[in-house]
Amino acid sequence: MKLSVVIPLFNEEAVIGTTHATVMETLAGLLGKGLIDDYEIVFVDDGSHDRSLEILRKLAGESSKVKVISFSRNFGHQRALAAGILHSSGDAVVSLDADLQDPPELIGEMLEKLRQGNDIVYAVRRERKKDTVFKRLTARFFYRLMRSMGVDLIYDHADYRLISKKVVAAFRRIGETNIFLRGIFPYLGFNHEIVYYERQERFAGATKYPLRKMLAFAWEGITSFSNVPLRLASLAGLTIFVTSLCLVSWAFYEKFAGRTIPGWTSTVIPIFFIGGLNILFLGLIGEYIGKIYLEVKRRPLFLVKETHNLGEPPRG
Repeated sequence: MKLSVVIPLFNEEAVIGTTHATVMETLAGLLGKGLIDDYEIVFVDDGSHDRSLEILRKLAGESSKVKVISFSRNFGHQRALAAGILHSSGDAVVSLDADLQDPPELIGEMLEKLRQGNDIVYAVRRERKKDTVFKRLTARFFYRLMRSMGVDLIYDHADYRLISKKVVAAFRRIGETNIFLRGIFPYLGFNHEIVYYERQERFAGATKYPLRKMLAFAWEGITSFSNVPLRLASLAGLTIFVTSLCLVSWAFYEKFAGRTIPGWTSTVIPIFFIGGLNILFLGLIGEYIGKIYLEVKRRPLFLVKETHNLGEPPRG
């Protein structure tokens, strides 16, 4: 079996050398145990501004096992992952971040689960003790929110997973522009299993997911995989409509009873309330219309500037 290891990165010059050496050592051990017969490492440079691409060129020149895809600009982590998967040629594909917080040593256990008949193996963190309290609470809220909106997610699973060639072929049929991989792979189905691990501290470099990007990522997931917000908007509109009918009936009753007192407050507050809700929900609907707009344009997920040791991507 040939194994592909996909590693997306952005401005990771401080960690590439160590990551490459660690992954190569892990793959050599898997070869020695007979768990794999061949391998490739697919680095995807997501438009880095530092020396990342220069280092990757050197690694590719030293070994044909190292494949490099470099984007013309920064397209985002999810699209970089997708590019690596789509250009992989292995019988199984592992996606792994470049910071080594997810240990490559777990790949052997994931391969065992694959041999037991599972097509997807999700790596899940045992606990979040090393996260800040804020990160821990927001992560839990995110997963629970997504579940409540009907999105099938693996709790505490990021993007460390192993997929079979069959799943890669199914993934090639996904034609979405707004991709959210943590939702796409559970959507695909197939037999799956979970392995647990302890997440390590980043040994060098800085996180590429500050709060702003985390919030954008969460919103992308919600609007890509759930129409619950639209249904909530419809329900709120219906509730306001029924309430308005009751208020109109009450106003007529008070008028005919001769108890009404003209007032500025009773005029302005409903206007502000209804106007505010209209703007809120028009904005929400606009988010979905914006996604439809991007899907209809059929722009490519990414644009490749250069590649090294990479042939034509296999067809699924």
